[in-house]
Amino acid sequence: MDYNEYMSVTLIDEEGTETEFDVLGTIENEGNTYVALAPTESEENEYVILKVAYDEDGNENFVTIDDDDEFDAAAQLFNDEFMDECDLDDTYDEDDEDEEDGE
Repeated sequence: MDYNEYMSVTLIDEEGTETEFDVLGTIENEGNTYVALAPTESEENEYVILKVAYDEDGNENFVTIDDDDEFDAAAQLFNDEFMDECDLDDTYDEDDEDEEDGE
């Protein structure tokens, strides 16, 4: 499933609490699919990374990534992707600063 086509998803935790998340993007790495989600109601600039897994019936589920190396690799891929989308070089021009300083 292409989660990028969805604006948000609702997840239910172990206690049965529903939380809505905005889908930031998905990444494939070494045969696995990872999804980055940000809580819709949060003012923080934080997101969670979950792995797409399949149950015995073939249904897709989001699961936490228990392996630290796997999580670090997925996090680095998302950070690289998000930084590419927010390329600071395109939003800051030294010539603009010189003009503001009167130079």
